[in-house]
Amino acid sequence: MKNDGNPEKGSYMVPDPMGDGMVEVLQSSDVFGDENTPRRGKIRDVYDLGAELLIVTSDRISAFDVVFPNVIPHKGRSLHALSVYWFQKTGDVFPNHFKELVDGRSMRVTKAERIDVEWVCRAYLYGSAWRAYRDGARTVSGVDLPDGLVMAEELPEVIITPTTKSDVGHDLEISRGQAIAQGLVTRDEWDQLEEATHKLFSYYRETAKSRGFIIPDFKLEFGRLDGGLIQIDEPPTHDSARYWAQEFYEPGRGQEATCLDKEFLRECLRRIGYTGDGTPPVIPAPVVREVSKRCVASYKVISGQASLKGFDLKTVDEVMEELGA
Repeated sequence: MKNDGNPEKGSYMVPDPMGDGMVEVLQSSDVFGDENTPRRGKIRDVYDLGAELLIVTSDRISAFDVVFPNVIPHKGRSLHALSVYWFQKTGDVFPNHFKELVDGRSMRVTKAERIDVEWVCRAYLYGSAWRAYRDGARTVSGVDLPDGLVMAEELPEVIITPTTKSDVGHDLEISRGQAIAQGLVTRDEWDQLEEATHKLFSYYRETAKSRGFIIPDFKLEFGRLDGGLIQIDEPPTHDSARYWAQEFYEPGRGQEATCLDKEFLRECLRRIGYTGDGTPPVIPAPVVREVSKRCVASYKVISGQASLKGFDLKTVDEVMEELGA
């Protein structure tokens, strides 16, 4: 691919929240100018190259389905690097769309036909599954759960919770029968993708465990290519999975204080009174600093390049105290 454009257009310099000096951030890319404008997702800019796509990961941040006005330094490069790391490690577990690393925030991937089912895998009782259980539900995606479980407790077995994948509106839980009846997948495809999700989740969990981390849940997407199936979109990152440090993990309580995932940001936003309604606020600088740390740590620690202790993470309570909230 010839790239005569500037992949950093839409970038500017900001003070580095993780140290002295300045750092470049990317709000939006413009690689090819008017010749090839990207489809802009919440975080990624995707360029159609025919049989391939160019994916550029910006420093934008979203929560509650809303993109915020300010960016997170180091976020795009960290998510990009972790995605490349996982894709290269798991290609033998199940094929994926990764083709080539272009630069510090861009990759070329094979273009596939997206399957409109998102595969959510849960190994711990958290998030929406916990809220449903707390409110009396004892069956999650057809799996019966015993009484007496607490928030963040490991489940008796891994549960796959498929949902619809829609570009508008909210994704809805969908069963095997519904997905087949709606023509989203064939029976064979469903079985293959269910097995692939278990295999990939097992690999991700074991790798993270070796680095001192728990991946309690994550989501995957797949596509069709030349009569076969491949993993597309992104593997577990700060934005698409939860990462809990084993040393701080404690069942029965929220894990946001020291997690390396986006739930830290969501909890900070809840504390300052924003849950997605109305115009999104500018994220306060102390929150930006801690989210930036978590993005970098999620890549550096999982890839074995750094220890969590070196990042001096502040808890949600500590950040709120710093804000006077």
